[in-house]
Amino acid sequence: MKIKAQGDIGKWISVGGKHFYPAYIIKGTEKNLMIDTGINMMGPAYVASLVKIFGDQNALDYVFATHSHFDHLGAIPYLKRKLPFLKVGAAGRVGHLMKKQSVLDRMTALSELQRLLFQEIVGEEDVRIEAVDFEFDLKEGDRFDLGGITCEVYEVPGHTGDSLAFFIPEIRALFAGEACGIPEGDKDSDVQVEFLSSYDDYVASLEKLIRLQPRLLGMGHMWVFTDDDATGFLRQSLEATPRYRKLIETCLDAANGDMDVAVQIMTTKEYDEKGTILQPRESYVENLKAQVRQVAAIAAR
Repeated sequence: MKIKAQGDIGKWISVGGKHFYPAYIIKGTEKNLMIDTGINMMGPAYVASLVKIFGDQNALDYVFATHSHFDHLGAIPYLKRKLPFLKVGAAGRVGHLMKKQSVLDRMTALSELQRLLFQEIVGEEDVRIEAVDFEFDLKEGDRFDLGGITCEVYEVPGHTGDSLAFFIPEIRALFAGEACGIPEGDKDSDVQVEFLSSYDDYVASLEKLIRLQPRLLGMGHMWVFTDDDATGFLRQSLEATPRYRKLIETCLDAANGDMDVAVQIMTTKEYDEKGTILQPRESYVENLKAQVRQVAAIAAR
């Protein structure tokens, strides 16, 4: 089943914030974990969700980020300011990036493009993105006992070099950010392929995630897949990836190898004409450039 990422999803999982930027809240009997935090302007909505779920925003113990993109960890600085005992984790590279002013400035610029959409949530709150300390340098094999359930960490590079997935084996729930792609539009069969740092690693990571055989798959944006559809979407994503690579190769051929022209062709065809990709256009184009570079490099081998 494909359902919106919102509200309570069974006994152990709730979704904070809004479904487009879901924060998955894993409720153990001893510790509580939030996976991903959307853009910075969602911060107040996540705190409101914590109060609604637990009656106390300080009931949250951990926040883990699936990767270094601004729309998956942008609210961490806000949460660190509001929740003084909160401990944060991600791949080691992410902690270093969140100390670089150029990275923080770029995240802020991309977030500001969406301010009008979230002004009602932000109000007068200080949601600035600033340098923060990460308590955990997460890596494959790490396990966190939350009480009754466990969070296991898997390295799944390809979307970014620092992508992680989090698996709750007791309930076979998987949260992989965009390492497994994104549903495109409302059709279950359409997948927005998301390899940005490495095509080969992306494929290998999808194969690793499929081997986990999840029964719940919390997507990076908007949707949750349950039962057979969880692993089913991962298989669809794996099948869509070489088709998407072929599409980029076709556009590069049409552009006589000019990557900028190929990006223009792809943007017109896939974003403007189809109209099924909900990602902001600026972010889509930036990601597409990385994908075209990947495919051009493969062709040049």
